[in-house]
Amino acid sequence: MIQAIDLVKRYNGTTAVHQLNLNIQPGDIFCLLGANGAGKTTTINIFLNFVQPTEGKALINGMNVMQDGLKTKQYLAYIPENLMLYPNLTGLENLNYFSGLAGKKYETGELEMFLLEAGLQEEAHRRRVAAYSKGMRQKVGIAIALAKQAKALLLDEPTSGLDPKASNEFAALLQKLRQQGVATLMATHDLFRAKESGTHIGIMKDGKLLQTLTTEEINHTDLEKLYLQHMN
Repeated sequence: MIQAIDLVKRYNGTTAVHQLNLNIQPGDIFCLLGANGAGKTTTINIFLNFVQPTEGKALINGMNVMQDGLKTKQYLAYIPENLMLYPNLTGLENLNYFSGLAGKKYETGELEMFLLEAGLQEEAHRRRVAAYSKGMRQKVGIAIALAKQAKALLLDEPTSGLDPKASNEFAALLQKLRQQGVATLMATHDLFRAKESGTHIGIMKDGKLLQTLTTEEINHTDLEKLYLQHMN
């Protein structure tokens, strides 16, 4: 569902992504770990067709994002560190607007069900997003993914700044999407959340994917040790 083939991105002679290969299947949650400047966000931006690769291919559902950008976006949902919603609209109005952009039309009751499924309490549905916490905005993002019927989810530091309760709620929502067969690529600094939420982990440094492993084959302590070894 999410595939990188020999992906390279250079900026003015500096290689931000170097020969990256990924193959993320439906139901996988692939957590990309690395320090700032490792190439995580650039990788996600290539899949979103915000940035064009220098070499290689980025595929969503087998389609090249450079050649079929509009088609691939139909399968994608994206939640960045700070989700951009319209602050003067309610959560319900934001969901209606963004699902409409994706070509989906729903009755109000259906939109409310998406928000409830994403964990947003009913009393918040008709409040302006300006009054929402970050965790509440992220839930609207999940509701948008549900309404779009997204098959691929791209996350860039989605739990940064969330309190432990909100972070745990977000992780539970990821598991729900995983059970629905959504493929997820998540860039994160959070080793604990990567181990708890992910099915696979990739450690990235200076644009290179140094190691990949499944979360089942390593414990928290060994993951931290491995990460620090690669960062030295």
